[in-house]
Amino acid sequence: MEHPINILERYWKFTSFKNNQEAIINAVIEGEDTFVLLPTGGGKSLCFQIPALVKEGICIVVSPLIALMKDQVQALNNKGIKALAITSGISYSDLDTLLDNCIYGNYKFLYLSPERLQQELVQDRIRQMNVNLIAVDEAHCISQWGNDFRPSYKNIAILRQLQPSANVVALTASAKTEVVEDIVKELDFIQPKIFRQSFLRPNIGYMVYHENDKYHRLETILKKYTESSIIYVRNRKSTLEVSSFLESKNISATYFHGGLSNAEKETHMTAWLNNQKQVMVATNAFGMGIDKPDVKTVIHINLPESIESYFQEAGRAGRNGKKAFAVILKNDSDAQLVKNQFLSVLPTVDFIKLVYRKLCNYFQISYGEGEYTTHNFNFNAFCKTYKFNTMLCYNALQLLDRNSIINLSKQFKNKATVQFIMPNSAIFDYLDSHQDLNLIVKSMLRMYGGISDYETKIDTLKISARASVTESTLINALHRLEKDEVITLNLAKTDAQITFIQPREDEKTINRIATTIEQQNKLKQQQVKAMLNYIENDRVCKSMQLLSYFGEKDVTPCGVCSVCMGAKKKIESNDITTLKSRIIGLLEQGDLSSRAIISNLNCSENDLKTVLKLLLEHNIISMTPTNTYKLV
Repeated sequence: MEHPINILERYWKFTSFKNNQEAIINAVIEGEDTFVLLPTGGGKSLCFQIPALVKEGICIVVSPLIALMKDQVQALNNKGIKALAITSGISYSDLDTLLDNCIYGNYKFLYLSPERLQQELVQDRIRQMNVNLIAVDEAHCISQWGNDFRPSYKNIAILRQLQPSANVVALTASAKTEVVEDIVKELDFIQPKIFRQSFLRPNIGYMVYHENDKYHRLETILKKYTESSIIYVRNRKSTLEVSSFLESKNISATYFHGGLSNAEKETHMTAWLNNQKQVMVATNAFGMGIDKPDVKTVIHINLPESIESYFQEAGRAGRNGKKAFAVILKNDSDAQLVKNQFLSVLPTVDFIKLVYRKLCNYFQISYGEGEYTTHNFNFNAFCKTYKFNTMLCYNALQLLDRNSIINLSKQFKNKATVQFIMPNSAIFDYLDSHQDLNLIVKSMLRMYGGISDYETKIDTLKISARASVTESTLINALHRLEKDEVITLNLAKTDAQITFIQPREDEKTINRIATTIEQQNKLKQQQVKAMLNYIENDRVCKSMQLLSYFGEKDVTPCGVCSVCMGAKKKIESNDITTLKSRIIGLLEQGDLSSRAIISNLNCSENDLKTVLKLLLEHNIISMTPTNTYKLV
C-alpha cells in the first residue's frame, strides 16, 4: 500500500498535509467510519481522494452540487486519475455504459447525486462494484436541522446495505452540534472517528460597518487594500453595476453570475485568478471549489441569508494565513430588504402544490409519468404564463429541487442551430436586395465553415458582436432568413433545464414533503434572525459571535474585528472635550463634510456623530446647504 504522502506529492505537488488531514486520512484508510468538520479551505476533498487512491477499488462520492462534482471530476481527470460523474439529463443507455465503466474500467471515483440512489439500475450496479470507500460531501444536508437540508440524503443509508464492508467518511464545512449528532445517527456510524477543526480564523478581521454610501466605503477599502478581493451582491444586475462602478474609479474588476455562458465564466474567472483583475463581483453562485489563497478582502454589500452561508463565503479570504478582512456593509434598509428577500417570499405548501401542478401541465406531463425526463425551461415565460410572483415561484422551484421532486439546472443561453439551404450564388443575389442583412450573413458564413453543408450550432452572442448588432436584432434577422428560405433555423431560448425526478402524482407528491417544507421555512426564519442579530450586535466580538453560533465555547475576543477595533478607538478617543477641540480646529480652516472630518481625525463614526450632535445642539457649528459643517 502506497504511503499517502507519496500520492499527495505525485498528484497535488504538496510535500505536507494541512492541520488534521493526515490523521483523518489514516483513519479512513484503516476502515473507520469518519466524520470530518473542516471550515472552508481546510482541504476536505483530499480527505477522501487520497485514501481512495491508496486502496484498491472505486470510491463513491455523494454530492448535491452538480457544478462542484463536474469541477472535481475534471480536476481528477486532468491529473490522470479516472473519475466520472452521473448527473441529470443522462439517457438510460448512457447511464448503463457509465456504470459498466465503474465495474470494469478501472475507474477510481464515481460522483453521483443522492437522488440517483433511488434508481434500481444504479443500486444493482453498485452491488457489483469493488467499492473501497463511500464519501458523503456536504453531509449537513442529511440533517433536518442543517443548512440546506435535502431529504434525498436519507437515501445514502442504502449504500451501507449495498456495500456493507465499505466504510463511510462524512464531510462538511459548517455544522452546529445538533447537526453533527444527526449526521452520525443518519449514516449509521458505529464508534466513529470525529475530527472537528475550530472555526477560528485568527488572521481574518470580521468587520460590520453602517454605511449610507456603500459605494464610497467600497472604493475606500479597495484602494487601501489593493490585493485580490471578492464582492458578494444580491443579484445579477448588481454584479454589472458594481463592477462598472469600480472600473470607473480605476479599480480593475470583473463579474460572475449563473447567467453567463461557460466561455464567459472561464474568461472572467481566469482574469481574476491570474490577478489581471483585482476584484470579482459575484452572486453567491461563485466560489464553490475555488481555492485562491491570496484573497485579501471578502465584502458583502447585501446581507447574506444565514450565518452558515456567510461564514463559508467570508472564509474565502486569507487562506494563505496572512491578515485579511471579511466585511459586511449595512444600512438602515438592509434588515427589511433581507426579510423581503428571504422571508416574505417563503412559499406555503399550497402554493408549492399549485406551482408543481402548473409545471407538469406546462410540459404536458401525464399523471403517473415524467420520471427522469429533462426539459428546457424559460423561467420568465413560465411565470408570465401563470401570473406567478417571480421570487415566490423561484423559491417554490428551489424547494422542489431540494426535496428531490425535480432537479433545477440553471443555464441561460440562446440555443440555435442553422444551415444555409440557398445556393451561394443565390445568397449574394438575395443580399443585394437585403443590404441590412449583409453583415450578419457574411459573419455567419465566415465563422462557421460547414454551415452550408449541415446543421451547425451557432453562438448568437459571438455573431452579434462580430456583426456589431444586438442579440435581439440578430434573432429577428435569423427569423427573416428562415421565412425567406435562406436558412433552416432551430432556436430555443432557455434559462434553465428541469428534470422530473418523480412521476407526477400532484397532491400526493407534495403531501409527502409538506412537513419538511414547513420545517425548512421555520429554519429559514431562524437563520435570518441570527444574521440580523450578528450585524446589530456591536457589543460582543464578531469572531466570538460566529464561533458561539457553531457551538464553540471558551472563546476570547479576536482583537481585530470591527467591535474589538471600535473598543480600542473608543479608549483612544474617549475624551469628548479633546475631540470637540480637534473638530473646531479643523473647521477654523474651512467647511468640511463628516467624511472629510473623520479621515482627518481617524476617530470612530459613533464618536464623531456624538460630538457633531453636541456641537450642533450648542450652536457652535451649523450645516451648510451642501451638507458640510461650518463654525457659527
